[in-house]
Amino acid sequence: MKLSVLLCTILLLAAAAPVFAQSNAEDVDMVQSAFGKDKKALMSAYLQVPAKDSVAFWKLYDEYESKRKELGKKRISLLQDYAAQYNNLSSQEATKLAESSFSNDGDYTSLYKSYFKKFSGVLGGVNAAKMFQLEVYLQTRTRLAIMENIPFIGELNSQQKAPNQ
Repeated sequence: MKLSVLLCTILLLAAAAPVFAQSNAEDVDMVQSAFGKDKKALMSAYLQVPAKDSVAFWKLYDEYESKRKELGKKRISLLQDYAAQYNNLSSQEATKLAESSFSNDGDYTSLYKSYFKKFSGVLGGVNAAKMFQLEVYLQTRTRLAIMENIPFIGELNSQQKAPNQ
């Protein structure tokens, strides 16, 4: 049962990946909201939080998700910037986008570390590790699905110049 829920969520995320690149801010909010709800149900099925810890855990989880979604919006904004500048990407713009991406990755790591300590206090270290193992897995799968739909720098230009075969 747990595996089927995980697989369904992964398929949903993979199918939704192109939506992440849309420029409409309302669409971003909608995707973020839907992802949070689906993810919350997945966390609930996977962790099976004891009733005595449930209120504290879900309050902390909602706080964490709010901060994670803000980082997700920044990541989406970076993708939108990349898409908008792709055809005329200068060295300076590429450097700025790369540094912003590295910063965003660092912010995710800081968030994970900070909240791991908080979740450990509520769930214990093993369950907190279990939660973040799933969290990092879902984030990695989502990033992979997005990256598979984004051309590498210069890729479109080289395809346009390639002779028809």
